[in-house]
Amino acid sequence: MSIKAIIFDVDGTLSETEEAHRQAFNQTFKEFGLDWHWSQELYGELLKTTGGKERMTAFLTSRGDPADPAKIAEIHKRKTIVYGELIASGMADLRPGIADLINDAAKNGVRVAVATTTNRPNVDKLAEACFGRPAGDVFEVIAAGDEVKNKKPASDVFDLAVAGLGLDPSECVGLEDSRNGLLSCTGANVPCIVSPGVYTLGSDFSEAAAVVDCFSEIDTIEKLNSHLGK
Repeated sequence: MSIKAIIFDVDGTLSETEEAHRQAFNQTFKEFGLDWHWSQELYGELLKTTGGKERMTAFLTSRGDPADPAKIAEIHKRKTIVYGELIASGMADLRPGIADLINDAAKNGVRVAVATTTNRPNVDKLAEACFGRPAGDVFEVIAAGDEVKNKKPASDVFDLAVAGLGLDPSECVGLEDSRNGLLSCTGANVPCIVSPGVYTLGSDFSEAAAVVDCFSEIDTIEKLNSHLGK
């Protein structure tokens, strides 16, 4: 039986946005007069912690510095604005195969949703830049990190997305790029197909239903079902 819904992760899955996030963090740190700079190598390590505020806290903890929640929230609020400006400037494109898959899903009556650690404003900015329309016009259900108690690898956002769709988890498939995302997806009993992103190559994806080099390998519902053995 064909799947009834596709649940997409955002950062690294819909688009390779992590570099835009990294640059937004660094620009914001500079604006606040901080001597923090996240190199690509360091950022790759920090991505093991999901959530921007949580990532800053982990960074400070690793340095043995105190983490002031109010200050971190202030920095993160500004970083979200900077990130939106970078995305609006054209810094991120959809990964190959994503647009074709979403279009084919619409033709075949397959519903599309989002389950992401990032916040709703970031989802909206990316949708406007990549689809030219609000995220709510593209995705039927959007479960964002600022709407749940626990972020990935906890299953909360996928549980929320599945509940919003009103489907059984087995009727859905999740698309992810990271191990944390994979664990979140499978923790909600949703089968997951992974295509590693720039920062997640070489990770352990042994729990995935399938691993593909590029989402263009599953850019139609027929191909997607085939990878799931349906």
